[in-house]
Amino acid sequence: MRAALARELQKSGLTMIKVTRLNGSGMILNALLIERIEATPDTVIRLVTGTQYVVRQSPEAVQEAVVAYLQSLREDVTTASLAHIARMVR
Repeated sequence: MRAALARELQKSGLTMIKVTRLNGSGMILNALLIERIEATPDTVIRLVTGTQYVVRQSPEAVQEAVVAYLQSLREDVTTASLAHIARMVR
């Protein structure tokens, strides 16, 4: 069930956070792929794939976006679990 829910969340774009590159172009990153966020002094986001991006947001702002995503995921899992249980009881 979790894998199916994760696929649905990814399709809906809920695994993504929006950031801005230094040149001003927007970019959407999969929050689940972020390995670390560094301030060098620019903010560098490193993904588990080895790719890195330099963005305008502060490390704290990126962290807040990831935390907000994870909190929404938890809420969605709880809601989905309750809906699944309700269907099973019927």
